Amino acid sequence: MLELIFLLLDIYKWVIIAAALITWVSPDPRNPIVMILRQVTEPVLAPARRLLPPWKTGGLDFSPLIVIFAIQLVEWALPRLLFQAQH
Repeated sequence: MLELIFLLLDIYKWVIIAAALITWVSPDPRNPIVMILRQVTEPVLAPARRLLPPWKTGGLDFSPLIVIFAIQLVEWALPRLLFQAQH
């Protein structure tokens, strides 16, 4: 079960990276791939963007980095928490 969670988190990290990279090329917002990427990532990126808005960081959006860091933190902590819960 833990392996499945890690797999899904890894896939989601790649989706976030893809969504971030696609913004560099000014994509058509009506493109189905762009729409799916936004629908999947925006609910997680928007709160992170509120923590560190681009207007405070010289126009750079660090929300993908914040979310990926948070995912990696979960991947690090989850096995430890589950191990402690079992013992």
